[in-house]
Amino acid sequence: MNRRQFAQLLPAPLLAAGPLTEPLRAGAAQLIGTALTDEQAWARLEYLCDRIGARLAGSKALERAVEWSAAEMRKDGLSRVQTPRVMVPHWERGAESVELVEPAAGPLRMLGLGGSVATPAEGITAEVAAVESFEELDALPEERVRGRMVLFNAPWRGYGPTVAYRSSGAVRAARRGAVASLIRSVTPASLATPHTGAMRYEEGTPKIPAAALAVEDAGRIARLAKAGVKVVVRLKMEARTLPDAASANVIAELPGREKPEEIVVVGGHLDSWDVGTGAHDDGAGCLACWQAVVLMKRLGLVPRRTVRVVLWTNEENGLRGAQAYREWVGDGVRNHVAAIEMDGGAERPVGFGVSALTAGQEVQDRAVAQAQQVGALLAGIGSNQVVTGGGGADIGPLMRDGVPGLGLRTVGERYFHWHHTHADTVDHVDKEHFRMCMATVAVMAWGLAEMAPRLGA
Repeated sequence: MNRRQFAQLLPAPLLAAGPLTEPLRAGAAQLIGTALTDEQAWARLEYLCDRIGARLAGSKALERAVEWSAAEMRKDGLSRVQTPRVMVPHWERGAESVELVEPAAGPLRMLGLGGSVATPAEGITAEVAAVESFEELDALPEERVRGRMVLFNAPWRGYGPTVAYRSSGAVRAARRGAVASLIRSVTPASLATPHTGAMRYEEGTPKIPAAALAVEDAGRIARLAKAGVKVVVRLKMEARTLPDAASANVIAELPGREKPEEIVVVGGHLDSWDVGTGAHDDGAGCLACWQAVVLMKRLGLVPRRTVRVVLWTNEENGLRGAQAYREWVGDGVRNHVAAIEMDGGAERPVGFGVSALTAGQEVQDRAVAQAQQVGALLAGIGSNQVVTGGGGADIGPLMRDGVPGLGLRTVGERYFHWHHTHADTVDHVDKEHFRMCMATVAVMAWGLAEMAPRLGA
């Protein structure tokens, strides 16, 4: 798609003179046309997922991904390619299983939760107390919980409310004397696919093993318990936490022509869980953001400000990369104009959420309005919605210090079907949607780096 073809897709008012310069508009059209036909980013996504594979913090695969990414960025001709060291947690899953002992013996589908302790070698065999909420657990008499496994069969009510059972379930169960914690996987849909993810412990509370069951198996146990049937389960886990390991963030830049000291950051997280190959979460985010900068360089688009791509390490179970990046930039955080994160999968993009509240309501309102002006250039591919409220985990430390943050938004129809499962593979990424995400990120990064006023000013 060339510039003229793209221009024909835009509503007439957007073609008229306005606050965005003609070079900025022309660059946006070039980026969209090039992104929608790009092959390199998809080939690299396949390489990352298929040849390097799952990339949990502390793994050799993650370090291969760091080395490969930095080497490829140098081939791209990006500037100041760096890999600042980050010490990250190192948790290993080991062998694990859950089996139903009573009323009918048989295996159940499970994944241990990241950070969990192990069971004894012989496993833990115990009766199950099934509940749907923390409130229901707290209402049970002590003898119904102590010495048992607690199953949180919490129905999907959106990621935020439901993930609380993954992160805090083991602590809440242990406080009541339970010997292990099981959760219904955090997902709205399942084909016998358990979902892993990080959990946490609390100082002073016993550490008990924690695992997720496939929705179907959690539902079966809950139905049996509700019918008054005694349910006994055997859980075995070899999980272990090793000393912190060395990893790194991957950083590269396209220097600005007028204000190179001012930075627009764009990126995703390079690590993934140890199941699946991290295609949606967050290989696609890394490659779309990386390629957005590569396309600017390839097209000869040198923005007013510097665009910096960052592939953060250890988002999944520690956010050490995000913290280390904030420390690495130091006082330079004041020169960060905006931070854009893509970490919600590569389904069809609809636009961005913008947050700058720590900088004040006036800055927030101006930032949203300016981002909407840039976003309007994406109307032709339907990703022009810019709303208040957005950001991401890895740009969180920057946002807390006043940097406006933008999170790419997608239709979000199936992301949580694949999230943290064996099914998070390239097979479930739509190539055209991935290209649209790349185009959307590229135009916003270009626009914020090129427009004359600083975002929020």
